[in-house]
Amino acid sequence: MKNFFYLLAISILVTPVVSCKKKGCTDPTAANYNSKAKQDDGSCYYNENQTYSVPTTYTFTNSNGESTVDYGGQTERINQLIEMIQYADLGTSQVISAQVLKDMFANVNGNGNGNFSFTSTKKLQDKCFSLDTATIIAHFTDIAAASNSYMNTATNGQAGTLTSGTSTYLFDATGFEKSEMIEKSVMGAVFMYQALNVYLGSTNMNADNTTLVAGKTYTNLEHYWDEAFGYFAVPTNFPTAPAFAFWGKYCNSQNTNLNSNQVMMGNFLKGRAAISNKVLADRDPAIVEIREMWEKIAAYQAMRYLDQAVTNYGTDQAKYLHVLSEAYGFIYSLRFAPVETRNMSISEVDSLLAQFNGNLWNLTLNDINSIKASIDQNY
Repeated sequence: MKNFFYLLAISILVTPVVSCKKKGCTDPTAANYNSKAKQDDGSCYYNENQTYSVPTTYTFTNSNGESTVDYGGQTERINQLIEMIQYADLGTSQVISAQVLKDMFANVNGNGNGNFSFTSTKKLQDKCFSLDTATIIAHFTDIAAASNSYMNTATNGQAGTLTSGTSTYLFDATGFEKSEMIEKSVMGAVFMYQALNVYLGSTNMNADNTTLVAGKTYTNLEHYWDEAFGYFAVPTNFPTAPAFAFWGKYCNSQNTNLNSNQVMMGNFLKGRAAISNKVLADRDPAIVEIREMWEKIAAYQAMRYLDQAVTNYGTDQAKYLHVLSEAYGFIYSLRFAPVETRNMSISEVDSLLAQFNGNLWNLTLNDINSIKASIDQNY
């Protein structure tokens, strides 16, 4: 009995303490906001010089009650991509044209009236990171070629379609679902690149914030911030109202893991309020938080799809290839994280993409787990 209590005492001493959720300030408007905190500990404090309020929705007005927000061009480009993907997905049941996709991407030979269901002079291609334009256009050629085999069953070396439940997917001969490649590539090379590197980049963030743009109600600096927000693709009252597409949708998807809804929306609101009230010292930390979280959303979403690929390996080939294509696309988008805050260099991301070996049919579980380990190590 004595030995028993001795051993029990020892076991109590060496039993590790289970940590609770990380505590800290969870209010994005606070001066000591901690994006890694999951539980508020009441430590929030606020800039004593902060004489302005941060709204709860992306609504900013001047003294006359006029809106100072404008990101119409970004909304148009988001709607353009929506319709491009709708056309690309027709390839599961009919032959589609690479030229149509090229025309939609460049918005030529129709100028909105022929390319989309709405009139627009905006061009996705003009905003694409230049080195990735050729990659995206190659996806148009590949999906059009694959659609010629839509009536065939996809196999290794044979393009065609596969069905999982009520969903049918078109794959090329190497098992890639090119509609996902198009969507995620544009999300990265246009939306993410423009928002984080261009509009929130040092050049635009040093723009004039005193004089109103001719004929407008906002300054250049206010407008550039709005344009970055526009590429996030969420309603003005997100997350109360759900996001319907692209980065906003995936931000919501990862909210349980990352508290991403509050981090992203809170900092977009905080940064814009700081700009409008000429307190740029409050804006700059918001930029860092947005950049870091945007990259995390992409990485965590890639991991989610890789987990699903493991689950469907050898059981549901359609779903397996579909989620692997999505994972590849999100890893690809990591190339557009800003150099100032990125966790992986472009060469490291490219090395990770190379682990897919150019053919999803030939991947093994060990290959997938190796890719997961690389992401986990960095994020």
